[in-house]
Amino acid sequence: MNTETLRNWIRAADGRRLEAHSAPPTAARTGGDAVQAELAAARKRIREPEEERDILRKAARYFAGETRW
Repeated sequence: MNTETLRNWIRAADGRRLEAHSAPPTAARTGGDAVQAELAAARKRIREPEEERDILRKAARYFAGETRW
């Protein structure tokens, strides 16, 4: 690998990191109510797959305990 290529990648990554820190917080740009609503919707979307995962884990435990070879 060429050392200049690696140096360019590092510079690009540093530039992105600096831009991310300089952006204003989301709550200041959109208002607190919109952020809270978005957060509630995200939590709701996350809750469903977690419940499905828990059900599948319980079923796997049940069936693993049921089979005695």
